[in-house]
Amino acid sequence: MLYDQIVLRYGDLMVKGRNRNRFEKKMLEQVKQALISYEHITYFKSFGRLFVKLNGHPYEPIADRLKDIFGIVSLSPVISTELDLEKIRLTALALMQSLPEQPSTFKVNAKRAWKKFPHNSQEMNHLVGSHVLRAMPNLKVNVNKPDIELRVDIQEEATYVFYDVITGAGGFPYSSNGKAMLLLSGGIDSPVAGWLALRKGLEVEAVHFHSYPFTSEQAKDKVIELAKRLSYFSGEPIKLHLVPFTEMQTTLVQAKSDNLIITLMRRAMLRITEQLAERSKANGIVTGESLGQVASQTLPSMNVIGRAATLPLLKPLIMMDKHEIIRLAERIGTFETSILPYEDCCTLFLPKSPSTNPNMRIVEKIESLIPNYKQLLTDAVEGTEVLVLSPYEQTAVQSAGEDSWF
Repeated sequence: MLYDQIVLRYGDLMVKGRNRNRFEKKMLEQVKQALISYEHITYFKSFGRLFVKLNGHPYEPIADRLKDIFGIVSLSPVISTELDLEKIRLTALALMQSLPEQPSTFKVNAKRAWKKFPHNSQEMNHLVGSHVLRAMPNLKVNVNKPDIELRVDIQEEATYVFYDVITGAGGFPYSSNGKAMLLLSGGIDSPVAGWLALRKGLEVEAVHFHSYPFTSEQAKDKVIELAKRLSYFSGEPIKLHLVPFTEMQTTLVQAKSDNLIITLMRRAMLRITEQLAERSKANGIVTGESLGQVASQTLPSMNVIGRAATLPLLKPLIMMDKHEIIRLAERIGTFETSILPYEDCCTLFLPKSPSTNPNMRIVEKIESLIPNYKQLLTDAVEGTEVLVLSPYEQTAVQSAGEDSWF
């Protein structure tokens, strides 16, 4: 193909005023970081768009990487040419003739953003289209459902000719909306919740609870792999907090309140995560809960569990069903890792009949009777191991399980 640039569209990023410059600056930083391995690429901005000059690089791998960057609404590989009618017509024809499969129908969609150009949009549609038709007599015009929509964008600095519009990830640039802790269990749901949090412009640090020796190294490796996958979308390394939960978990089991064990464990997890959030200066906690999916995700259960936290609990999946979540997991590349068979601490000691309507007073009474409860929370925080993960590091991973917790 003849493409020499890729144009990225991020619209108004749903922000106005002074925030816009901050978001655009963050967007440019993310794009440069994603393409850091490509030498000699250059960039320039115009309102609502960012141009990536390829300078000889093939567009396919670059476009494939850019479409996963949050904040980009769409992108198109383009051929740039001068503000000259004959050169525009020649460029349009060259693009049509270079298509891997020749279309049967087409239409021209010209946009004259630079009003000093001597021909308006309607005139350009005819002038470009008639030139293509004369050179390609097998083509026909179809203005309603053409095989190819040939676009001609006339800007002040140049004219851009293209046909392909690739859907981007949308959302906001990474870390443009603050930081939150993600409870990452290693199942299907929580990585998807993490991806949605990243898409909303949150910087994310993942928190995983393990109960060695009840859980295996493969379960840990699985979570590391999922965190690495999320770091691919963030464009920056992600911190993974590995929290030792064995002492807390076995102590809660000894409380002999089997039907409330899930409630008690999840409240403890939130309290530990809040302490980690304070250290990391995070202002929220992201969970993978989906309303009614399991016993602990009924509204009464979520009410009792959630009151253990003072930070906002962000639940991107709350109104989604399992099929929707699975489709997203497949789309972002976490599903195959999540369904591998290694279990984490969230699947240990599960009761036959967990409470779906726990009583707050009873739960708080049980917690008050647990010996050294606050010290157990502190010990878990102090024993936490922190890994900094990027998407290109090699790890051993072969584990998963159903995401029935966060």
